[in-house]
Amino acid sequence: MIEKFNNIFYLILFLIHFAVYGVYAYKSVVNTKTFLKQYGMHVSGAGIVRFFGGFFIGSILMSLYILLVRDNGVQATWAFFNLVFVQNFVLFLVGNYNMFFNKLGHTKKTSIEQVIAPGILTLLSAILCYGLADKIYI
Repeated sequence: MIEKFNNIFYLILFLIHFAVYGVYAYKSVVNTKTFLKQYGMHVSGAGIVRFFGGFFIGSILMSLYILLVRDNGVQATWAFFNLVFVQNFVLFLVGNYNMFFNKLGHTKKTSIEQVIAPGILTLLSAILCYGLADKIYI
């Protein structure tokens, strides 16, 4: 498995990245009520929160397929890795827009997490795209 990711470093980054996705998928889809309460959102937002959580689940399923099922691992999976990077980057930009410019719906529970989490995920996915370039861009 390690050789599919060039070395243990990229395998660990891959696992960390998609574990974070797993946390957000669980919080938004399964533990929705607590998630809404944590950020001061009304329960009527549950449907859209779960909708967005579904994107995390889709990426997790694909990452599990690449990790556990696919014979050639990450080889020729550039579209997946680039999509994940672009989604993370757009979430980072939107988080910044919401946190520092628009501020629609800000309350005392508004958290900088909307900038920090996607920022870290963007960095991790960029490192993965760069470090696995010899395999994913075939």
